[in-house]
Amino acid sequence: MSYFNSNLPSVEMLQEQARRRMPGFAYDYLTGGCFSNINIERNTREIRDMQLSPVYLRDYDGASQKTELFGKTYDAPFGIAPIGLQGLMWPKACEILAQAAKDHNVPFTLSTVGTASIEEVSKITDGNFFFQLYHPAEDKLRDELLTRAEAAGCETLVMLADTPTFAYRPKEIKNGLSIPPRMTLRNILQMMGSPKWVIEQLMAGKPEFQTMKPYIPKGLNMKHLGLFMNKTFSGRLTEKKIDAIRSRWKGNLVIKGVVNPEDAELAVKLGIDGIIVSNHGGRQLDAGQSTIKPLQELAKEFSDKLTVMIDSGLRSGPDVAVAMASGAHFTWMGRTPMFGVGALGKYGGDHTLTMLKQQLQQVMEQLGCPDVKHLPDHLLDPK
Repeated sequence: MSYFNSNLPSVEMLQEQARRRMPGFAYDYLTGGCFSNINIERNTREIRDMQLSPVYLRDYDGASQKTELFGKTYDAPFGIAPIGLQGLMWPKACEILAQAAKDHNVPFTLSTVGTASIEEVSKITDGNFFFQLYHPAEDKLRDELLTRAEAAGCETLVMLADTPTFAYRPKEIKNGLSIPPRMTLRNILQMMGSPKWVIEQLMAGKPEFQTMKPYIPKGLNMKHLGLFMNKTFSGRLTEKKIDAIRSRWKGNLVIKGVVNPEDAELAVKLGIDGIIVSNHGGRQLDAGQSTIKPLQELAKEFSDKLTVMIDSGLRSGPDVAVAMASGAHFTWMGRTPMFGVGALGKYGGDHTLTMLKQQLQQVMEQLGCPDVKHLPDHLLDPK
């Protein structure tokens, strides 16, 4: 039976509870964007500017959330998006969310800079997970990571396109964010105000980049670890890099961060299986578009050529319904599941996925929508 805490039945309540329990630097990392957080706010606001229309006076047998993605049938049209440093935000968060995804039969995506390894996530999910690749600067490391993902049973590789450069994130600069967190007086005081986090972190051990751990020289201080990571990854994808991976990777290949037709056309040309319309959760380009508007245009033009998905800005069941109604084949959420873990620890992933399913079910039944494929029938034209 799924866990559900009736004291925290909304994402807003989960977020507030997480804020109380997490150290300030960890909460800032989870919620912060770049510059003035304009695009974080725009993402969700423009999703919620959309409206859905119910149909009441007809026979209706209920709603099914079952959704097929790359040949697998999932119990809902949303999955858990990749987030780096999850174990810093809440101890063992990566493992908690991978387990919840398995239990709820929704997909989980592991980041290259996540705090659980490819092999551990494979063990938790029985190999049913996606792996998001930060493109390495050296082909040797790229091929080693792909070999490990293949050996772990991963069938879908997500190539990250929306972080070609390091973002200017004021809160992270102020907090001196690192793994483990820098021991400033300010950060120590924040940790002292989060005793549950401290106890669980002591039990879990310090968070590390577990997938990258075999390649990181031992004994690096935080400054040199940062320099090593900067040198190791080459953020900007190119046609040459994508083509090399397409030739090497035999499973499903997805590009995350596509927001314009030119990039989508190139994806089709290179034999890519899917795209995720994303702006990295509003954390890279404050002056950029929200994700819902480019999704609508790209879905119209490319949904018969690619699996078109979306992340960034989705927080709730109604948000998922709007995104699916706008043409998405599937949706992804990162912050909402992490709010759940920050609020409820080991129960947070289970609670949040249960809550999101209940919310989406209510919306679909209110609309009179029988399955997610018919959600576009209920989208009101914003004009």
